[in-house]
Amino acid sequence: MSLADEVCKLFEQRGSSAYFGERITMTEHALQAAWFAREESAPPELVVAALLHDIGHLVEAVPDDLNDWKTDAHHEEIGARWLEQRLPPEVSGPVRLHVPAKRYLCATDRNYVAMLSQASVLTLNLQGGPMNGNEVLQFETEPFYKEAVRLRRWDDQGKVVGLKIPGLDEYRELIEKLARRA
Repeated sequence: MSLADEVCKLFEQRGSSAYFGERITMTEHALQAAWFAREESAPPELVVAALLHDIGHLVEAVPDDLNDWKTDAHHEEIGARWLEQRLPPEVSGPVRLHVPAKRYLCATDRNYVAMLSQASVLTLNLQGGPMNGNEVLQFETEPFYKEAVRLRRWDDQGKVVGLKIPGLDEYRELIEKLARRA
């Protein structure tokens, strides 16, 4: 089975569930994040990172209802480990850092918290809240931190009910091309 087939199968099996407290599905959210990345002419690796940034939710079971979450699911780490075995670090690195990027933006951009959805605010608390000064400095030393911040913004944008965008098939060739590079 090709990686694109594997990804499509994961989205088929679990992607039609509601995206944790949002009014769209996980598949719609992933496709929107990738679409926003493409709209900004992001490099192919970042487009695929945007598409697969929440793959950790698809490869490991978590409660469907956000109100049942008592601790952080660490989906960014789960997803990054899954991606590291299949795609280049330019994909898995930003995915690993997209949750810390939310915490970073909360600490460094005074307008950022106000634009978060209610579900993102709830998960922010589970994820440790805004970074402190030392955490900000440490985050800025991470490879791919700038890419993760871009990814985070597409993640936040990708929650539009009814947005008409291309489906998963649009990304098959790109996923396969990057998989051959890994």
